[in-house]
Amino acid sequence: MSFTEYTKESWKGSVITSPLPPVLVSCGTEEKPNVLTVAWTGILCTQPPVTYISLRKERFSYDIIKDSGEFVINLPTAELVRAVDYCGVKSGRDTDKLKDTGLKVSKASEVTAPIIVQSPVNVECRVREIVPLGTHDMFIADIVKVDAAKELLDDKGRLALERAGLLAYAHGGYFPLGAKLGSFGFTVRKNKKKKKHSKGK
Repeated sequence: MSFTEYTKESWKGSVITSPLPPVLVSCGTEEKPNVLTVAWTGILCTQPPVTYISLRKERFSYDIIKDSGEFVINLPTAELVRAVDYCGVKSGRDTDKLKDTGLKVSKASEVTAPIIVQSPVNVECRVREIVPLGTHDMFIADIVKVDAAKELLDDKGRLALERAGLLAYAHGGYFPLGAKLGSFGFTVRKNKKKKKHSKGK
């Protein structure tokens, strides 16, 4: 294998990891919901399934999530890019972001926090621990339920999430996911060769 080699310049430690999923986090209740955009999120463990979001204490949703102990991570599509940006710069203290953007919520399967209807996948979370880190506190949470769009299930019942047109966030910009380059383990996977049956002459 041959790859591009780069000449480096060293900077002080900073948040440069990209791309990230700019998820819509819903909290509160179906009757009194709020939504905010979070890019500091990811998976911490497979079994049990554990995720996290990191929030500044001054954000309006911080106390809502801390008091309820629940939230939903809603994966956004490129179609929702304007709503994602709006919900990241506006505060629920000052405006109804759901009304402003046209996002709709409905009852979740397991938690009190609602799910966003226009999101293809909703990850229902229950907080297990809050870790103070500095500018942000990390809400470590168990994934208690996942709601997936039936429209994205293939004929075998597999979630074909690659069809959703998910959104990515990299270095201050929003981008649609590009072409698929491979799948997990494709570099070591053995090709299954079909046996050829020779015909007698």
